[in-house]
Amino acid sequence: MRIQNSWWPALLLGSTAAITVDPTSSASIKSAASTAAHGLLTFYHGNETGQIPGLLPPPHFWWETGGMFMTLIDYWRYTGDTTYNSLVSEGMLFQTGPEEDFMPPNQTKTEGNDDQGFWAMAAMLAAETNFPNPPPDQPQWLALAQAVFNEMASRWDETTCGGGLKWQIFPFNNGFNYKNSIANGCFFNLGARLARYTGNQTYANWATRVWDWEASIGLIDTDFNIYDGATDTTNCTSIDRLQWTYNAGIYLHGAANLFNFTEGSTLWGDRVSGILKRSSEVFFKDGVMIEQACENGNNCNIDQSSFKAFFSSWLASTTILAPSTASTIAPLLTSSAKAAGLQCSGGADGTTCGFKWTTGAAYDGTTGVGQQMSALGILQSAMVQIPRKAVSTGGSTGGNSGGNTGSSGGSSEDDSLPSFAPVTNTTGGTSVGDASAGISKPGGYEVKEIKTTMKDTIAASFLTVGIVGSVIGGSIIMVLES
Repeated sequence: MRIQNSWWPALLLGSTAAITVDPTSSASIKSAASTAAHGLLTFYHGNETGQIPGLLPPPHFWWETGGMFMTLIDYWRYTGDTTYNSLVSEGMLFQTGPEEDFMPPNQTKTEGNDDQGFWAMAAMLAAETNFPNPPPDQPQWLALAQAVFNEMASRWDETTCGGGLKWQIFPFNNGFNYKNSIANGCFFNLGARLARYTGNQTYANWATRVWDWEASIGLIDTDFNIYDGATDTTNCTSIDRLQWTYNAGIYLHGAANLFNFTEGSTLWGDRVSGILKRSSEVFFKDGVMIEQACENGNNCNIDQSSFKAFFSSWLASTTILAPSTASTIAPLLTSSAKAAGLQCSGGADGTTCGFKWTTGAAYDGTTGVGQQMSALGILQSAMVQIPRKAVSTGGSTGGNSGGNTGSSGGSSEDDSLPSFAPVTNTTGGTSVGDASAGISKPGGYEVKEIKTTMKDTIAASFLTVGIVGSVIGGSIIMVLES
């Protein structure tokens, strides 16, 4: 599925109102984020009578609702607005599945490691932000993240490429022979964050193992380019060198968590700096964020249109976990938020958000969940560069309690803002965990437990082929930086 490019009809509907954001004002950022969030929720109907909680309508894939909920948890985190909290909790809990691991029966036949990973990262964010806990008889946020982590660990595959997770969980899905950075990035990110939250070194060891594997086969190179993936039928000797914002972001954020967890290790500090430097070169044009692998060619698909939302979130959180990065990240968040606001001038209400922020112009005529979510992600992420009243940081490296980004951005201090530092189980975290969650079914669910028909297999193949085709198409028309 491609972004719609029916420029003139969309432009005729739009106005020049736009979402105006003053990045030095917390009130302005909150107002802008509120408008963008309202626009995002017009696409979601899972909270309506007769609809399924936790599902966006076709043709959106299941993972994107998990990403949307992650973005909405951040919305609550940065604005304090509780409007969508119940909706988020309802959808996330409905999709946990009978084993409480984000493997619901309605998705399992086509679910990949990255799909499951995005829902787990939403649960992890809920734990880190003290998002309201579910009732005691329901699955708990931390335990959900641990269940997915444990299942991913059981799927680590050393039969090819020396290790790594496959993109797909089940062999009847096309893409089963592809080992990619996003599936392994979800595992890496979860491991790093669980290490920081629980203090358990085992999680950090696994995260280090993922990083080392990615680097060993060239998916992370010495310049900190992070490439899409490799086919394991050729032992991962041929790398797809497309670069996406969410791949860079997921490893940057994981590295920042490990830097914080290790109280400022040089190794993880260098990796944070390396990814950030390369990301600022590849994914920003004149200081404004761009999905460079597809945006210039106007061929970003539904999935790819949402990637900037997650990149924005992980950049913002990195400034908290590794405060020295704020001087680089804050100006990028500020300029991108202002540019995104200009794109939010479409539709009948004049606030529907487009996708191409780098044009310096108003609405580009595209609309969708990804465009709206990406705009919301960058607008609310600008909140982290507002100076705040100093909080305990645990030292210049961030420490286990996070840190205050201080004087990296706006013109005046807002004492009313929280630190936004992600909590741990020793700094106020209240989510209940279960270190053994997900272990009862080693191997990530045996295939024999999922009964499929030929019709199911063919349908799943078409879904995956559509995604692979869009990546290949992007490869043909986009020449990446070297």
